This record gives sequence, structure tokens and C-alpha cells, in this order.
Amino acid sequence: MPRRFKTLLPIAIATSLLLSLSAHAQSLQEVYDAARAYDASYLAARALADSAQYRLEQSRSLVRPSANLAGSLTRAEADSPPTSTNPTGGRFGTTTAAVSVSGKQPLFNRGNDATVSQAEKSFEIASADLRIAEHDLIIRVAQAYFDVLVAQDALAATQANKKAVSEQLASAKRNFEVGTATITDTREAQARFDLATAQEIAGDNDLRTKQIALDQLVGRNNVMARPLAVPVVLPPVAPPNVDDWVGPSLSDHPSVRKAQLGFDIAKLETDKARAGNLPTIDAVGSLGTSRASVSSNSGTTTNAQVGVQLSLPLYTGGAVQNRIKETLSLEEKSRNDLEAARRAVAQGTRVAFFGVQSGQAQAKALEAAESSSKLALEATQLGYKVGVRVNLDVLNAQLQLFNTQRDLSKARYDVLLASLRLRQAAGTLAPGDVNAVNALLSR
Repeated sequence: MPRRFKTLLPIAIATSLLLSLSAHAQSLQEVYDAARAYDASYLAARALADSAQYRLEQSRSLVRPSANLAGSLTRAEADSPPTSTNPTGGRFGTTTAAVSVSGKQPLFNRGNDATVSQAEKSFEIASADLRIAEHDLIIRVAQAYFDVLVAQDALAATQANKKAVSEQLASAKRNFEVGTATITDTREAQARFDLATAQEIAGDNDLRTKQIALDQLVGRNNVMARPLAVPVVLPPVAPPNVDDWVGPSLSDHPSVRKAQLGFDIAKLETDKARAGNLPTIDAVGSLGTSRASVSSNSGTTTNAQVGVQLSLPLYTGGAVQNRIKETLSLEEKSRNDLEAARRAVAQGTRVAFFGVQSGQAQAKALEAAESSSKLALEATQLGYKVGVRVNLDVLNAQLQLFNTQRDLSKARYDVLLASLRLRQAAGTLAPGDVNAVNALLSR
């Protein structure tokens, strides 16, 4: 068998092994679905978002009617002093039982109206927080998934390099025994073999670590990831213009949306503070009955009333005026927070966009480097065979090829992850994007 085919044989074996494992592996979509039902951070965010609707309903009770039931039972006793008609005096007791129902319906209360509007904005913030948590989960799942694939490919490249170095070491030993090579070739090959062994141990440990992280994310053991389908075709960035990514993100991004809602809440807080100078008007009513018993006499009284109650603050010691000034300052802070969020999203989206472009260019360059490294290895092996190259040249050429293949594998997965991060930065990331990446993996 030609030497170059012997050198590339471990890579083919490793690739075949990964493809055979992928038949039983789980897709990225399956792992993401499992993580949605297991990840504690995401479930906590979802529970918090669910609780927001109940906080909203609590605030709406401020503008709804309310009713109260009250009851009492009292007993009073008193001693009467002696009189001319009653020389010995006496003791008299009074028993009173009363029950009443009262109700109130707010008619005018600007402070309560502002509080309800703030609660509605807070409910929208909770929805934005849940979107952020969903985006974060997608990225964490993709990161852990691709980390396992990168570690697998790195270990496979290291093992292939070790196999090739082992064959080169055996060849150097045979040539030394027959006198056609020096002991230097053997020692160089042995040193490379020992280094490859150490790299294999480190690569195996790195794979175990990445596997544990993925298993922890989905609550399963030994989750196997599917590699990229062959031939590998990385999708281009669409739309290809960075301004098309930045424009919509300034309003649709959940972080910007949160900042906008925070600004709206701050303005409502100012309205609520100003409402401290306004009257409140409530419709009130009550219905009650009481029964009093004095000795042997008793009587029942029933009363009902309905009316409108007005409350107007006359002097608050400067509390309302200073509260208004405070809220105006906080409103200005929220306005600047909103502007900072817009700028941060625009900057992050641009950085992510050019990161994807750079990653795609790097992957293409490494594809060319892989082809060149294969040709260089074949030429070096041929030169070593005819005596114009030394054993160290072959070892260097082999190492360059395997390192290039390892870097190429990582660059491809980095591009896929970067494309998801770009959508996260632009605020457009959705579960459907996971399925789009999933379509690029082997079946």
C-alpha cells in the first residue's frame, strides 16, 4: 500500500467511526427540545414570566370595586348608684350585635391608573426577559453541542497523527537496523510519538469534559452529537449587508424593548407623582344593622348610606413636589439607558456580523490549506523515499496536515455558532434557527 494512503487511512477510519456513531446520535433540535424541558435556568425564567400575569391582575384590583363585611358583638355592664327610689342601686347590662357591608368603587384616581399602566409594562418586560432566556438557551445548547463535536474531531486528528507517527517510527527503526538511516530519525520519531501520546490523553480528557457539560444541560448521559454532513457547505450570511441586520434590531431586540418599557414606566412614575396633587373620588356605600339589648328591652336599628367621597391633599410638607423632581431625574436616567441599549445592540450586531464573515473566510482558507497540506505531505514522503527529504520533514508535514484538519473542523462549527450569535445580537434568534442549523448535520 502506498505510504500516503497509509497516512490518510487513520483519518478515514476515524471519519467512518464518527459517521457510524451519528446514526445513533441525537440531532441539535432533539438536544434543544430536551434542554427546554430540563434546564433549570430556563425553567426559572419561564416560571418568573408566568408569575407576571398575576402581578398584573393584582394591580388591576386598584380600579375595581371592593366590598368588606364587618361584624361585632359587645357586652357592657354598669352599676347604678343608690337613689331615693332605689336605695340599693343595681347593675345594668347592655348587649349590642352589629353587622355591616361596605363597598367602594374608585371613580377618579390618576395614581392608581398609572400604577396599572406600569404593571402592564412590567408584564411586557417579563415577556422580553423570557425571550432573552430562550435566546440564551439556544446559544448554550449549540455551544455545548459543537464543543463536543470539536473535541471529537480534535481527538480523532490527534489519534490519526499518533498512528502516522507510529508508522514513521517503525519505518525509522527498520531503516536504522538495515543501516539506511541514522539513530536521529528514530529519536525524532520517538519524540513525536511521545508528544502525540500526551496530546491524545489531553484530547480524551477534553472530550470527556465537554461531554459532561452537554449531558448536564439536557439531563441525560452520554449524549452523542451528529457531525456535519459531507460535503460540508456552510450557508452564506443572509442578508449580506450589515445595515440590514442593525436597522430592525434597534426596535425588535428584547434588550432594547426592555429599555423602552423601562423608560415608559419611568414616565408613568412621574405621572403618578404628579397625581399626588390631584383629588381622588370614590363611590362609597354601606348597609348595616345592629341590635341592642338592655335588661329585658331590645331594639334593632338598620341603616344604609350611599355617596361620593372626595379627598384632596392641601399640604404634604413638600413630599409631592420633591417626589416629582426625583422621578424626573429617574426618567432622564431611563432615557439614557434606552439610548445605551440601542448603541450596544447596534455595536454587538455589527461585531457579530463581521465575525461570521471572518469565520467563513477562515474556513475557506483552511480548506485550501488542507488540500495544500495533503499535497505537501505526499511530496515530502516521496522526497524522503528518494533521499532528498529527512524523517523530520515527514513528521512536520504530517503534523501540519492533522493540525490543519483539526483547525478546519473547529472553524466550521465556529461559523455555525457565530451565525446563531449574530441572530441573538440582532434580536431575531428563534427556535426555527436551530432547525436550520440542524439540517446541516448528518442524518
